[in-house]
Amino acid sequence: MELKYPIILIIGIFLILGAFFLPKRKKEKYEQGIKIANTEFIKETTYFQKQWKKYQWMIRLIKLFTLISLGSALFLLTRPTKITENNPEQYNRDIILCMDVSASVNELNYKIVDTIKNTVSSLKGERFGIAAFNSSTSTLVPLTDDYEYVLTMLDRLKIALDLTNKRDYDYQDDYGNYYDYNALLIGGTVEGDMSRGSSLIGEGLASCMYHFPNLEEDRTKIILFSTDNSLAGTPLLTLEEAALLAKKNQVIVYGIETKNINSKDHEGFASAMNITGGKLYSSEKDSTEKIVSEIEKTSKSLIKTKPQIVKKDIPIIPFLILSISLFLLILIRKKVMA
Repeated sequence: MELKYPIILIIGIFLILGAFFLPKRKKEKYEQGIKIANTEFIKETTYFQKQWKKYQWMIRLIKLFTLISLGSALFLLTRPTKITENNPEQYNRDIILCMDVSASVNELNYKIVDTIKNTVSSLKGERFGIAAFNSSTSTLVPLTDDYEYVLTMLDRLKIALDLTNKRDYDYQDDYGNYYDYNALLIGGTVEGDMSRGSSLIGEGLASCMYHFPNLEEDRTKIILFSTDNSLAGTPLLTLEEAALLAKKNQVIVYGIETKNINSKDHEGFASAMNITGGKLYSSEKDSTEKIVSEIEKTSKSLIKTKPQIVKKDIPIIPFLILSISLFLLILIRKKVMA
């Protein structure tokens, strides 16, 4: 604990000591009132002695509680402050959810988005981002540790995917305009699709990898990659080439395939994930909960962050003492004056 204005306490103590202990000028006797003769007899009675002692104790208590009240008031004026050192924990792991948002992957994406909310809620200082791709890639959430924002976007994505899957317009009206949510999935992801095709898997993975702000930074970098690996165009990069690029930049990719993927696409997908040091999961054989659980086991180390000094006023105790002493002072004074 420290006092923000300690000078107030020093000055106040000197003033209080001066008021209570400096010699006072004696007043002349019988300055006011009427003289009464033969009071010695009254002073010797038991009743008078008892009342006189009670009066003297009351005066002492008044002085005591006056001192306590003044001391507490001075202490409050000095602004007592509690100082704590906060060491926020931060882990050096970045996770990007990279989703193929072509229609054939929507059902899988819905399961992932619904499950990964629990993972985001449990993060502690790690960064999380979301990207979507088809013929081009769009950033939905840049890498951030603002988990409230991430969860809000995941909720919106869940609704958009649910609406797209159900095609139930009565259901859609409950949430608002269907096209607003549909734009969340396709906005920025179909640039040049007429000439380049769609589901450009290799380019999707490579572009998601470059969502990490600094690939040379010493952090664990993970991509959660959902697709059916069904290429419908001519990409600049194949999935294997993108996987080699990920390996070069120490990016681990965990793939999640759709239930209807053909054997050729499955084999190519699994091979690419193995190149990065990751693994391919099937939405049929493995629940998304298990996939997320495996990702959470990946290495992460605690970063030493700069301690934060937090100062907090602690007026409660001196305020309570002041309040109680003032109450008792008023109560005793009434007894004396009665």
